Amino acid sequence: MADQPALLEELHRLRARVPQLTGALAASVDGLVLAHDAPGVEPEGLAALTAAALGVAIRTTDATGRGELRELLLRGHLGYVATYAAGAHAVLTLLAQDRVNVGRLHLEGRRAGARIGELVDTVAPAPAPARPAVRPAPRTRTARTSASPAAGPTTTTTTPRSTIPRSTTPRTTTES
Repeated sequence: MADQPALLEELHRLRARVPQLTGALAASVDGLVLAHDAPGVEPEGLAALTAAALGVAIRTTDATGRGELRELLLRGHLGYVATYAAGAHAVLTLLAQDRVNVGRLHLEGRRAGARIGELVDTVAPAPAPARPAVRPAPRTRTARTSASPAAGPTTTTTTPRSTIPRSTTPRTTTES
């Protein structure tokens, strides 16, 4: 695990640079608290909620083709919750008053996230190598046959879906 005193010191320095911050939390991407400076907030609950929001945000950026998640900003009528990527294994969540300069919040949050990422990533275990993806076999279509004792043996053929011809001409009906 990362050096908690160094992480806590970074959170204190961040809160000193941005006076409108009401809390700061460094957590693992799994929702475990690494360090916190968030009076009046349950850090374990905030870390768990951050991990859940992070999961949704990552899926959203993937689904929309926006690349890797860098930050997430939520605004309520009483202030902001900002989450920043902090290396490969951690996130930084900041709580700020509504009157915070959002540009300054982003600037300082990104810098602190990078420093926290360096602290956490230097001691985090290397991830296991990814296994190659296994693609499922293509689906096939099986022709239906009727089996009657007099008909003799039946045969079944399979044809891949991609080779089934499809008519492109419209069907017309005639009435007499």
